[in-house]
Amino acid sequence: MKTNERIVIKIGTSTLTYENGKANLRRIEQLCKVISDLQNMGKEIIVVSSGALSVGVGKMNIDRSGHTLKERQALAAVGQCELMFIYDKLFGEYNHTIAQILLIKTSVESPQRRENILNTINTLLSMGVIPIINENDTVATDELEGENFGDNDMLSAIVARLVSADGLIILTDIDGLYDKNPRKFADAKLIPLVAEITDDIRAIAGGTGSNRGTGGMATKISAAHYCMQSGISCRVINGSKPDVLYDIFDGKDVGTLFCRTEQN
Repeated sequence: MKTNERIVIKIGTSTLTYENGKANLRRIEQLCKVISDLQNMGKEIIVVSSGALSVGVGKMNIDRSGHTLKERQALAAVGQCELMFIYDKLFGEYNHTIAQILLIKTSVESPQRRENILNTINTLLSMGVIPIINENDTVATDELEGENFGDNDMLSAIVARLVSADGLIILTDIDGLYDKNPRKFADAKLIPLVAEITDDIRAIAGGTGSNRGTGGMATKISAAHYCMQSGISCRVINGSKPDVLYDIFDGKDVGTLFCRTEQN
């Protein structure tokens, strides 16, 4: 990704919040600083951000579990407002303007709406604005009900293809894809490169992620596969230290890179 110019960065809930659901302001500030600096370098950055539901729960100071779908939609609405307020304040400190775009499944399925979305994103980028995209949880319930398409990992891949991005970076709470679960096996080894999504790779990915997010490594594999089909590279990295984004653009090996090779 060293020479990539247009990049989609997906920020997971576990990267944005603490275990209690409250916003991790120090990390979000670091992310805004690094992304602003990448934009200053001349990169075109599009952010796909999770975290609305978790931030909403944290802001309302209520328990994370046991909510009905209607309640989760309402909490996501509260959290989306809070999250964008935080982004706007912190990006503004680095002299960058953001814009919010909320999407639903039918938005990208309709050719006319898809073109309108693309035109808006391209215009924002030409103006130096950083688009921040999320699924509209108050309208679309796919993500809240745990369906794969509704997960923001897949949304980020769809956005990457829509805008003809050079690459997708997914920030999560794990260093990348391991040959076995690193939380259970001390000898688990990071897989630095995946050139093809096979049944074995899907099996390694396992199940769900943290209790704050809706997806795990399996959804990231699906997103990577979607990107690879369009010739877009995808990298999954640990978002706990945002400065690692610099390493990627310096050409260093970070996390797991999903990218077709000449043999594949």
